[in-house]
Amino acid sequence: MPKKGLVILGSTGSIGRQTLDTVRAFPDSFEVVGLGAGNNISLLKRQIDEFQPKLVWSSNNRLSLNSFGDSQITPMDEMVCDPATDTVMVGTTGRAGLIPTLKALDAGKSVCLANKEVIIMAGEIISQMPKKIRTNLLPVDSEPSAIWQCLQGEDQPIRRLIITASGGPFRNTSEAELKTVTPEQALKHPTWTMGRRITIDSSTLMNKGFEVIEAHWLFEVDWHKIEVVVHPQSLIHSMVEFADGSVKAQLGPPDMRLPIQYSLFYPDRHANKDIPKLNIDVATNMTFEPMDPKRYPCFSLALHAGHQGATFPTVLCAADEVAVDLFLNREIRFDDIPKVVGQTLEDHQPGNPNNLEEVLASDEWARIRAREVAQK
Repeated sequence: MPKKGLVILGSTGSIGRQTLDTVRAFPDSFEVVGLGAGNNISLLKRQIDEFQPKLVWSSNNRLSLNSFGDSQITPMDEMVCDPATDTVMVGTTGRAGLIPTLKALDAGKSVCLANKEVIIMAGEIISQMPKKIRTNLLPVDSEPSAIWQCLQGEDQPIRRLIITASGGPFRNTSEAELKTVTPEQALKHPTWTMGRRITIDSSTLMNKGFEVIEAHWLFEVDWHKIEVVVHPQSLIHSMVEFADGSVKAQLGPPDMRLPIQYSLFYPDRHANKDIPKLNIDVATNMTFEPMDPKRYPCFSLALHAGHQGATFPTVLCAADEVAVDLFLNREIRFDDIPKVVGQTLEDHQPGNPNNLEEVLASDEWARIRAREVAQK
């Protein structure tokens, strides 16, 4: 069987590095056609030396044309459309993955989407794409991947989607204590090892609000049929309830390599000794708690923006990205994140979510406005 031509966007990030782990585990299944990265040039060069991609890109615009040897410097939205590309792993964060995802889908490529912000920003646009094109969009994030896996072989209506949340590192932290949370504390997730931004989003549960919006668009499920429960052990990644009351769940250790591998090989499954297996002794201690939106204002903001529609979800993503960066740079407090996002949303004049130019304009406006709000 010929190798799949693989482009990895965000190759030096957490998802990108774990995707390359899968390539290493199955060297006869993939050819790395392209690598797109940010500013971690030293790691990118090591990846190029190992995988010899034809195409490469970095957002570091100070690089010379000779920085990557024989690899051709090619913008990400072009490398995803290259004839040698079969599959694209979108492991970037924020708006960086939007245009490449849309271009890859339009070119008929399989898109493994780990960047949930693409769906948040452009859910309306993607929903208008032909069904044939949308079937090439394969979720990688653990919760939508779990739902996707539970739906395999099912053609009955969904009664309810149940998305699980660990509750983050501050599940039992008082409101007063949240004012003094440091970036170091917020980056210590109790169960997952992830990139910096998504770890902070998981601590505020903004990430879980994103996943509700993502599930709404990916699985065409009404808002009132999507619930979130707190599951501190992070062993059940999501559940699907059907009309007869039957519930299917996808379980596994909190390790992103499993959903990454499933998306790359879909619909096939392959044994991988490097991915840990579920310990049943641990799984017997699973607990669940109701989700209290009052403890997580970012979660409530995300749900409200999703329900409002228009370009509010776009602004939500952009304002959150700015606020998280400001917090990590110690320019605002942890409990200022929802304040910055909330005020930016309140100030927004919505645009047409089916118009890509208006979506991008709303994104740019939100970034500027969020910084203004934070400086007040």
